[in-house]
Amino acid sequence: MPAHHKNLTAADDPRLRIDRWLWAARFFRTRSLAKAAIEGGKVHCDGQRVKVSKAVHVGMTLTIRQGDDERDIEILALSDERGAAAQAQTLYRESEESLKRREQRRLHGGRNEAPAHRPDKRERRRIIRFLQS
Repeated sequence: MPAHHKNLTAADDPRLRIDRWLWAARFFRTRSLAKAAIEGGKVHCDGQRVKVSKAVHVGMTLTIRQGDDERDIEILALSDERGAAAQAQTLYRESEESLKRREQRRLHGGRNEAPAHRPDKRERRRIIRFLQS
């Protein structure tokens, strides 16, 4: 571990803010992006929305939504400094279910495929009839 990177224990700093931890764990490039995601309801702790000033601790579970990705993670260590990506990955553990969801979406392309062509008048009428029934 580099000398400039320090991991915190609960005794060292029991009040590490969630936005700072998310930044240090490399979920967001900047603290302001982490703050915006938290304020936008994209980060939940134990199923509840959190505020930017929420203090994190080891063992806490977070759900983080980034675009189409939703990760369920457990905090394993605290850090208030951003380090290498390999170091950041030691701060948390993603649940098996979360990994499977992301892998399934990756395998299926993540999005629905665009139709090969626009529907003509007859096809549009059939679509409208189908949706109305």
